[in-house]
Amino acid sequence: MSNIEKTTKKELRYGFLLLPNFSLIAFSSALEPLRMANWISGENCYSMSLISHDGKPVTSSGGVQIQVEYSLKELPYYDAVFVCGASPIARTGNEAVIDWLKRQAGSAMAIGGIGTGSYVLACAGLLDKYRATIHWWHIENLKQEFPRTQVTNRLFEIDGLRYTCSGGTAAMDMMLFLIGRQQNMDLAASISEQFVCERIRGSDDQQRIPIKSRINANQPKLIEAVTLMEANIEEPLSTDDLAHHVKLSRRHLERLFKKYLHNVPAKYYIELRLTKARKLLRQSDKTILQIGLLCGFSSASYFSTAYKNHYDITPREERKQTEH
Repeated sequence: MSNIEKTTKKELRYGFLLLPNFSLIAFSSALEPLRMANWISGENCYSMSLISHDGKPVTSSGGVQIQVEYSLKELPYYDAVFVCGASPIARTGNEAVIDWLKRQAGSAMAIGGIGTGSYVLACAGLLDKYRATIHWWHIENLKQEFPRTQVTNRLFEIDGLRYTCSGGTAAMDMMLFLIGRQQNMDLAASISEQFVCERIRGSDDQQRIPIKSRINANQPKLIEAVTLMEANIEEPLSTDDLAHHVKLSRRHLERLFKKYLHNVPAKYYIELRLTKARKLLRQSDKTILQIGLLCGFSSASYFSTAYKNHYDITPREERKQTEH
């Protein structure tokens, strides 16, 4: 056990409401950081209990059956309840859970959705006017079905008393963020080290969405062009080169980008490179000049100007914020 300073804060009670076919990896990624917080700190920072709508065991998507402690009719007080959603998403069969969630709308309890649990929260109206996220596979469906929800493609969203994450290991990032905020960041960092995590991903980190899901799958030439861009960050290709490689005219390629990505190839390309640069500034110890060159910028001044124009902050300022 490390010498993390004791927090002397009240124990927070967290409940996990398991839906049939819930994702085991997302559930364990949410639960284990809380357990580790107690172990490292030597305090009862969190108590955790498991819930099903009827109090009966619940089977995960991988066939593992989990015993629970409570049904929705006999719940004790909680500071937060997290709905662990089904994989794949379940559009029916959760009526009892949705009814219960609707009754929590005005309570002081935080409500969370893990993976497709966000969809169930939206069905109950609990995400109206809130920022929320869900696994990338369901982002567009959530946007269309619940236009009052501010859907993002981030790993997780903390908006007031609504906590949502995209599932998988993003549940760990969300819990580490909450632990850092509720306890202290040293404790969250120690938990991350115990789990051999390279870093704690933040609330502004975005999901890595596969190309075919970002772009119209019926446009193979466009997908091919973007794939070429992503493979040639350090030595960018010209728009003419891209068009030549995918066997289209420059004008045709530009029309595809405009129609499906609402951008021109050159601007889309530079945004890809700046996204890579931001990741390196936050995660690596490379110099700003090295990062600029790795991302296809021929000089430090060109890199700084492009970065400032896109993010409204210079690479040096970005690095300083990360260090703090």
